[in-house]
Amino acid sequence: MKRLSQPIANLKPEYDVVIIGSGYGGSIAASRFSRAGLSVCLLEKGKEFQPGEYPDTLAEAQKEMQFNTDRREARKNGLYEFHISENITVFKGCGLGGTSLVNANVSIKPEERVFEDERWPAAIRNDRQSLEEGYEKAREMLRPSPYPEGKNGYPELAKSRAMKLSAQKMNEPFHYADINVNFEDTGLNHAGVEQHPCVNCGDCVTGCNYSAKNTLIMNYLPDAVNHGAEIFCNAEVEYVERAGGKWVVYFEVFNTNRDKFKAPPMFVRAANVVVAGGALGSTEILLRSKAKGLEVSSRLGASFTGNGDVLGFAYNCNDEMNGIGLGKLCYETKYKPVGPCITGIIDMRNKQNLEDGMTVEEGSIPSPLAAVINMSLMSLSDTIGVDTDGGFSDWMKECSEEAESLIRGPYCGATSRTQTYLVMSHDDGKGRMNLKNGRLNIDWPDVGKQSIFKKVSDTLLQATTTLGGTYIRNVIWDKLLGYDLITVHPLGGCCMADDASQGVTDDTGNVFFGDTGNQTHPGLYVLDGSIIPRPLGTNPLFTISALAERACKIILQRMEKTLSYDFLPQSAKYYPAVKAVQFTETMRGFFSREEKEDFENGYRLGEQHCSPFLFTLTIQTSDIAQFAADPEHRGYMAGTVIAPALSEKPLTISHGIFNLFVPEKDNSEQKRMKYRMRMNTYDGRPYYFEGYKKVEDESGFDMWKDTTVLYITIFDGQDTASPVLGKGMLKIHPLDFITQLTTVKAVNAENKLDSLKAIQSFAAFFSDNVRETYFSKLF
Repeated sequence: MKRLSQPIANLKPEYDVVIIGSGYGGSIAASRFSRAGLSVCLLEKGKEFQPGEYPDTLAEAQKEMQFNTDRREARKNGLYEFHISENITVFKGCGLGGTSLVNANVSIKPEERVFEDERWPAAIRNDRQSLEEGYEKAREMLRPSPYPEGKNGYPELAKSRAMKLSAQKMNEPFHYADINVNFEDTGLNHAGVEQHPCVNCGDCVTGCNYSAKNTLIMNYLPDAVNHGAEIFCNAEVEYVERAGGKWVVYFEVFNTNRDKFKAPPMFVRAANVVVAGGALGSTEILLRSKAKGLEVSSRLGASFTGNGDVLGFAYNCNDEMNGIGLGKLCYETKYKPVGPCITGIIDMRNKQNLEDGMTVEEGSIPSPLAAVINMSLMSLSDTIGVDTDGGFSDWMKECSEEAESLIRGPYCGATSRTQTYLVMSHDDGKGRMNLKNGRLNIDWPDVGKQSIFKKVSDTLLQATTTLGGTYIRNVIWDKLLGYDLITVHPLGGCCMADDASQGVTDDTGNVFFGDTGNQTHPGLYVLDGSIIPRPLGTNPLFTISALAERACKIILQRMEKTLSYDFLPQSAKYYPAVKAVQFTETMRGFFSREEKEDFENGYRLGEQHCSPFLFTLTIQTSDIAQFAADPEHRGYMAGTVIAPALSEKPLTISHGIFNLFVPEKDNSEQKRMKYRMRMNTYDGRPYYFEGYKKVEDESGFDMWKDTTVLYITIFDGQDTASPVLGKGMLKIHPLDFITQLTTVKAVNAENKLDSLKAIQSFAAFFSDNVRETYFSKLF
């Protein structure tokens, strides 16, 4: 397996720029700042998926679903994230590349009238050229193009043909949209990533397994890594604060079980921070930061919009639509091509009143959902469906088609005759995000009762009538459910404006200081959909990208940094995802700054003077085979330290090295477990930690003491060349040891069997060394 991301143990204590999130804004910032020669760290909450690793069955997809509400927060980082509030549900992607992994890739500019709105800062309204340059730079990287009907073997798609017919009957313009999908066999792309042409499988929104979709892991992110950026996944940022003239970014790491030990969050420092967690993520991070004392505008969380999104279906139409994704079936000739999720649009934006305009697009239902779509659509058609053509013979035909779907599957009959619609329009943008029960919540009473949603529903009914189908509106847009909505394009919450009384950031995403004026926090930026102050009426990814490109150029100019947009003639850089074993360990004890020589005396003095020392470390071996063969048996550590004598707040570690069962040079019967790491305070002061456990067969049976007592030395600096600050001892408490055993796992294993083999190999290595040390004389 290859990875753009690195293990968290490789994280440095400080960077020029820390970027939070890897959606369009975050990935662009990582590329541009690293190109300018700055040291860049990108923290992503989600996992890294490469083509071939996305779910292609319902069971696999269900494992990647996470649901968050104001009462329940998912403690996992699944690829498909749902945030459910009282009046609106948001779906977004969670992984390296953000929502680009699960969107429909449509790159469209909004109408010019959208940017005339006074909710935009004057710099955007009055300088359209800088934004146009942003669009062009984004186009160079994302490479959008329309579906090439009739070229290179790409046929006309049934769902696109149906949209043409609906547009014609509605007297509205149809055209193929620019989509970020590759249709040519070009080998390595401009970022050095191998890509293949689209296979028309239709699974864009569950993840492209064929290296055809131009997600951010195909362009901006590998470009960033090629220029030195360091990416770390499974890192969920909680908040940021200012300390020691730098920004401190606090985060938790998934899949380490640190929560079992109630360990404090880890952190990293930077001169500049780019918050790019999306409309929900960035707003939540700043809300938490505000609760911790960060002075930001009271407009934080305001002007949330769902971009006027509406989802609907035309079920059991007269003709086949072939709108169910094929996944691995795409190469079987008996199935007709689906095509990319969205290819064609009915462009209804050019209305006299901007707010009445909308973009209507066809879509596809991904193959992992194919197993449940038959009964779902049939049930919905009976309960909320509107049949657009009547008569007994038509009813009989529709019943026959439904029966065929039930008998032969979703690629036949009524389900194969279903058109999926996604509409973007203009809601009032008056949603408000806040923290409720400590979790993000969206307040937007009666959002679904706005007149635009009735207009959209009427439009979809008209489009469905042309196709002779049954119109199924948004499932939860119903009187009994309060006309709730679902959106896949959340915007706002950290809106840009001319000053803090109107918004949260300026035109470059720089966060305003306080409630009034245009003073900003130095080096704190937001770059994602959260800074867009109004609905766009069409897909937002292209505009988010253009605004980020524009902002990065301006920010770097102010830093007096040179930014080159030339592409490197090289393959993308990847890191091997080695199969390893990981566990998390907590040890606690005491140390004294008054004792420089004796460990036990340092422990006693530390206990007397109340100088506790506690660490929680996640230790990961190198490749398990290499680990066993390496005489140093080296592993790597990440984690936190609580030591009030060193810092009033927890410290985070870096450069952590762990060695297991290393023979002493002058006595091979004595072995050591060694711990070495730099400890970093929140305000930037370094200390160095060196510790060891003695593993030797002395008089009496002392294996428990040997493997659970750590003798520690603290140095007043960043390495062992610094003066000794103090000594002490740490111990593993029995309950902590029991908890530690539950954290042992294999990482980067291909399956459960592979995982068990890795753990078994590690256990065998451990037990062999214990037997050799403590029991060899008995045999």
